[in-house]
Amino acid sequence: MHAAALRIEIRIPEARSLKAKRRVLQSFIADLRNRMSLSVAEVDDHDAWQRSTVGVAIVAATGGELEQRIATVHRMLSERVDLEVLRVGVSHLEDPE
Repeated sequence: MHAAALRIEIRIPEARSLKAKRRVLQSFIADLRNRMSLSVAEVDDHDAWQRSTVGVAIVAATGGELEQRIATVHRMLSERVDLEVLRVGVSHLEDPE
């Protein structure tokens, strides 16, 4: 088993309220959950209008599959015109075996 945690810091330039931010953020989170079956949550910057930090957990059977899934998340981020990626941090979790 191979696993990774992603910390994605994003900016939502068009958001002028928390309600507008949540609309974009919920769409992005639902997209990741539905298309890739990932565990996703907003983990920081809850009260900032134009910023958010999202945590993503990815588990795969092989290292190659894990890297492919991480690349897919990066591609999905680059396709979004309603948000700007500030930083993506990846932490690979080691298998205890």
